[in-house]
Amino acid sequence: MNNDILHRYIFDNADVRGEIVQLESSYQEVLSAHIYPVALQALIGELMAATSLLTATIKFSGDISVQLQGDGPVSLAVINGNNKQVLRGVARWNGDIAADASLQQMFGKGYMVITLTPDEGERYQGIVSLDHVNLAACLEEYFNQSEQLPTQIQLFANGKQAAGMLLQVLPAKSGNNDDFEHLSALTSTIKADELFTLDAEQVLHRLYHQEEVRLFDPVDVTFKCSCSRDRSAAAIKTLPQTEVEEILAEEGNIEMDCEYCTVKYSFDAIDIAALFSGSHSNQSQQ
Repeated sequence: MNNDILHRYIFDNADVRGEIVQLESSYQEVLSAHIYPVALQALIGELMAATSLLTATIKFSGDISVQLQGDGPVSLAVINGNNKQVLRGVARWNGDIAADASLQQMFGKGYMVITLTPDEGERYQGIVSLDHVNLAACLEEYFNQSEQLPTQIQLFANGKQAAGMLLQVLPAKSGNNDDFEHLSALTSTIKADELFTLDAEQVLHRLYHQEEVRLFDPVDVTFKCSCSRDRSAAAIKTLPQTEVEEILAEEGNIEMDCEYCTVKYSFDAIDIAALFSGSHSNQSQQ
């Protein structure tokens, strides 16, 4: 059984759609790269669930980045994904962070940047402040500003599992939002343990057993880092050759570490000479 899946669902008698995402393996892989404080572990899980939900809601082919920045102990937390539900992420922090630290206690004065880079068309970026009670409320404000669609988001994470739900009025539907308010009230009763232990059908039955709901086939969510030896080599080649050779003379080799997955790519004098002569090998050696 895959523990990392996203489901879409729709109500037959209301102009409202929903999504539910449940993560475990991909979440654990992101956390395994660094020893994060407890509060930051939970935030990363919420951010992963949020990015998955956003990617499924904003239908496009390309990449998405959801990035939190601030002047507090946590300076950065970012999840990168794409329309195939492939995620990776990392966070940077300094100092002690209480296990029950709030969003504002972690980031201080901060903001969220959502960047969409479609395979075709213009890049889009939306920004919202982190002055709401939690990440879910910040995302609801983002939809209110950018899409002007009534949206409810629930996010949960405990360091082992992460999950989320999104409820939204269908685009191009206007007028009476009574259906959304009713369904939103039902959705707000969901508990973390229910999303962590029940499958999507059970969750939807528990919440909406008096409604007509259509649940679509699941989509797998996976972790995959996009780093490679070739990308590291390309980064080295952007530096002046004399500077690279000076580093090489001091260190004996040049190591490029991936911040997302901690894989190291090492380049010795022969590699560097081949790189700048244009005969760099495409072999993915580490």
